[in-house]
Amino acid sequence: MLKTMFNSIRGIVSAKGSDALFVLSGDIEWDIAMPVSDIQEFALNEEGRVFTWLYHREDQMRLFGFASERRRAAFLELLKVEGIGPKGAIKILSGISQDDLEKALENGDLARLEAVPGLGKKTAQKMLLALKGKLITVQDISVSSSPYNDLVEALAAMGYDRRAAADALAKAESSVKRNMPDAEREKIVFQEAIVFLSGA
Repeated sequence: MLKTMFNSIRGIVSAKGSDALFVLSGDIEWDIAMPVSDIQEFALNEEGRVFTWLYHREDQMRLFGFASERRRAAFLELLKVEGIGPKGAIKILSGISQDDLEKALENGDLARLEAVPGLGKKTAQKMLLALKGKLITVQDISVSSSPYNDLVEALAAMGYDRRAAADALAKAESSVKRNMPDAEREKIVFQEAIVFLSGA
């Protein structure tokens, strides 16, 4: 996951633009670029918390914000797709809901992605190839035991599809003896899951 200098900013929403939210935190008013749907989640003159990501290059700096960590995670995954920059990722998230985006990626629905304003067929195809299974959260997947939630995330960080990781962990769990310490069992399950995922 791409790191961010500021995890979040909490303050009073002082203004709402067509593509930005303004948040007054202490003596600083932040100008935060944000998807349209996320902007709508905040109420003017009320306190809100914005999850952020700082874009910094030699010639420019821009703070991007999101209504939830889930939305920010989707943005960061979009940045990994060739041809999609921060502005493009914001535009995509403004043109499709989180649920529809996840569903389209999981179902390989190229037509739905192509319907997003400004998203061409080639970029939509790249998104399908790069992001299928990447936007699914642990909460969306049935894993037999809560300690394995962390293992799903660990495997996802290694580049594996979350759903495939959960399936591999479930398969590995069924093949490992139960009469052993939890820590040892978890380690073996993790190793066996990698074997299943690698096709070895």
